[in-house]
Amino acid sequence: MTQRVLVLLGTKKGVFILESDVSRRDWDLRGPFCETWPIQHAVGDPRNGTIYAGGGSEWFGPAVWKSTDLGETWTHAREGLVNEAGAVPIKTVWSLAVRDETLYVGVEPAGLFRSDDQGATFTHVEGLQKHPSRPEWNPGGAGLILHSIVPARDDPEQLWIGISAAGVFHTADGGRTWEPRNRGTRADFMPEGQKYPEFGQCVHSLVMAANSGRLYQQNHCGMYRSDDGGRGWASIESGLPSSFGFPAAAHPHDANTLYLMPLNGDTKGRFMPEAKAAVWKTTDGGETWRDLRQGLPQTSAYFGVLRQAMATDTLARAGVYFGTTSGSVYASADEGDTWTCIAQDLPMISSVETLVVESGGAGE
Repeated sequence: MTQRVLVLLGTKKGVFILESDVSRRDWDLRGPFCETWPIQHAVGDPRNGTIYAGGGSEWFGPAVWKSTDLGETWTHAREGLVNEAGAVPIKTVWSLAVRDETLYVGVEPAGLFRSDDQGATFTHVEGLQKHPSRPEWNPGGAGLILHSIVPARDDPEQLWIGISAAGVFHTADGGRTWEPRNRGTRADFMPEGQKYPEFGQCVHSLVMAANSGRLYQQNHCGMYRSDDGGRGWASIESGLPSSFGFPAAAHPHDANTLYLMPLNGDTKGRFMPEAKAAVWKTTDGGETWRDLRQGLPQTSAYFGVLRQAMATDTLARAGVYFGTTSGSVYASADEGDTWTCIAQDLPMISSVETLVVESGGAGE
């Protein structure tokens, strides 16, 4: 059977899907889906090809959309996706993650839900709200959001999450209890003597390296790697043009390879450094970095790339993709060496994820 590569785009006006064969030269665009709701994150289940999309707003409320036919038809559900009476209502879904039969859902204000029936109903993971630090969590620029969900590969009870601006938290018991894991990450916006707090860091993106327990973190205040499950973090920002950025994408097969898109700083416009677009790549776990520019605009690149808007696919020679705040999508079929614009003039792109499926629609 032949394989197809899908690039799933969450945008401010619904989900779009780009599709190609494994050559990844020519792309077909479909959408918008989800009735043009604001969609923060769209992901695919590689086991069966199901696509989930999370979003909403103060107008629509939160919901998770679902398609079992690669985007041809969609349903959405929100049963159980509510906070307890008297708590601040959920504004929107910010992040999704699939692990085996469980769908995890991160929301604003920062909270975690799970579905064990393929997105039909949701249950609040209440242990996170009971953490002693919860009353002291403060919002980042986009709000108090749970934007990164990283399940352990070999233990269904383990999970890492990233919250702006509360930091990284870990559970080893399925969400009943949680531990901050921020040691070594800075909070430059804190007063002198308080720049390395137990919690309160503004984590931007959290990803797990391929076939390992290594974690990478792009933070408001630096780039970091952890080789012990987040118990300690080491800075790997030396050699980058900026310590500030949002997305990080792990190589699907090599734990030492990671892709980043640094921006020019948090107070300087938040666009490509010197208005020249580049993806930065390490092949040694962050010891050294090189910039990849071939095919990317080198003048007037005043766009940004949001925290969930960069991804890799799972083919043997990995593809790399990112979407911009100006609605363009760039793709590389050769692990970042060369780039092509495969879509433009779309709504602002909130997220980019990939799904490799057999031509009949079954998961890879």
